[in-house]
Amino acid sequence: MPNKYTLPARLLHWLIALGIITAFTLALNFDGMPLSLAKLKLINYHKWVGISVLGLVAIRLLWRLTHRPPAMPGHMAAWEKTVAHVTHGVLYLLMFGVPLGGWLYSSAKGFPVVWLGLVQLPQLLEKDEALATTLKEMHGLAAWILIGLAVLHAAAALKHRFIDRDDVLQRML
Repeated sequence: MPNKYTLPARLLHWLIALGIITAFTLALNFDGMPLSLAKLKLINYHKWVGISVLGLVAIRLLWRLTHRPPAMPGHMAAWEKTVAHVTHGVLYLLMFGVPLGGWLYSSAKGFPVVWLGLVQLPQLLEKDEALATTLKEMHGLAAWILIGLAVLHAAAALKHRFIDRDDVLQRML
């Protein structure tokens, strides 16, 4: 079994990570801004990145299901392997759920989602202000959970590199 993830898996991993960081940073920038053309531009960029992440995660999951990852180090305790598997599963759920939640929020709010300004995506819901408010809160909360879990994921990789001195981090570089 190979000791590294495949090149497509590694590229998708880092593109998704960059997309998540970008979408989150954009949201932090437009949150609290008064309504303006600048805010609307940032929101559109946020949507573009979010939909791109959703597509990349779908590709990444398909790749993952058809290409076995490298084995975890033999010295890892069973509980560590379980935590890693559960964490990866929750990350995938959130990487799908956060952008999909944003799309649902936009639909319930009555706002179109136009990917890259070129492709109008379907409205997933009828306009519903009360539902939009709930979806906005859920989208924001899930995004914070995703960021928190991603930070823990990165911290675990650094722990493997600098404390355990194994090749877990190297497998994704």
